[in-house]
Amino acid sequence: MRSPTEFRKGKPGFYPDQAIYAEFACAEFGLHFRDLDGGSGLIFSVASRDGLVHFGAGRCSWYPQNSATASTLASDKHFTSRILREAGVPALGGEYFFLHERYRAQRPAGHERSDALAHFETLGGSAFVKPLTGSRGDFAQAIHGDAAFIRYLDEVPKYYDAVLIQPIVEGSEYRVFLLDDDALYCARKYPPSVTGDGVHTTRELLTVHNDALRARGLSPASLPNQDPSLDTVPAKGERREIPGRMNLSAGGTMVLAPAPSEKAITLARQAARAIGLRVAAIDMFVDIGGKPDAIEIIEINSNPAIRLLEQSNRGDLILKIWHHTFSTMGLL
Repeated sequence: MRSPTEFRKGKPGFYPDQAIYAEFACAEFGLHFRDLDGGSGLIFSVASRDGLVHFGAGRCSWYPQNSATASTLASDKHFTSRILREAGVPALGGEYFFLHERYRAQRPAGHERSDALAHFETLGGSAFVKPLTGSRGDFAQAIHGDAAFIRYLDEVPKYYDAVLIQPIVEGSEYRVFLLDDDALYCARKYPPSVTGDGVHTTRELLTVHNDALRARGLSPASLPNQDPSLDTVPAKGERREIPGRMNLSAGGTMVLAPAPSEKAITLARQAARAIGLRVAAIDMFVDIGGKPDAIEIIEINSNPAIRLLEQSNRGDLILKIWHHTFSTMGLL
């Protein structure tokens, strides 16, 4: 069996993972893959002897076995938490606030920018804030102090209409990937980091890291400017973690790992069922505050990336996901 990485060879750097894995799976299952956008990989078709299905990568929904309603609900972090809590599933929750005046007459009071500032104060002037419908960790960060919060609220409206404000929670972060009720894999998530070269300061290394994030359309990492340790030169090979988001796209690390507990798997299944998803990646905090049974669902991903499986040489799991997709769509 050829590996997904072999199918990546010769492709441009922007070529989407979804198209690469679809082509890989087609070769294994005897289906015909065809790129429909001049080699971009953003639109492609998969054909069997009896059928033809079109797929999209990029901003499209990657898993057609998920309904449009379920996928849309999962993309809104507030809707997700309300549905989960209604179903008795512990979720972080949070309050949402709009950053633009547009459509103000079509929404309830208490969710404007001025309300966000007041709510931030009720959390002691520290909170974890993220776009309500964001992805890939864009603008997801811990904010400390009114000045930093106001700067954040000034920057985010260039890209998003609303934010979700949550209390800061300390715990270990895991992802459970589900195909229907099958927990296909579990991964432990770790924050991004910069690695010292013995020459440059942490601040300089962070600047390079942030430039790379901006080039991929993501917000930069944020650290206190007054932190004196940023101006020290870490030894060659020394790692400095960047706290906050742990998304792979933002430089974080995920490692395949055993599930933290059977309870975590049970809650992941309940969460996916509550939203109505057949393919889902459930992100959760476990061991919150050092309590082994304390678990909170962070969010649900209806469009989860699976590059971790390629990096972990688990092409067999990629094939299992695509077999589920092709079977659902009547191609197998």
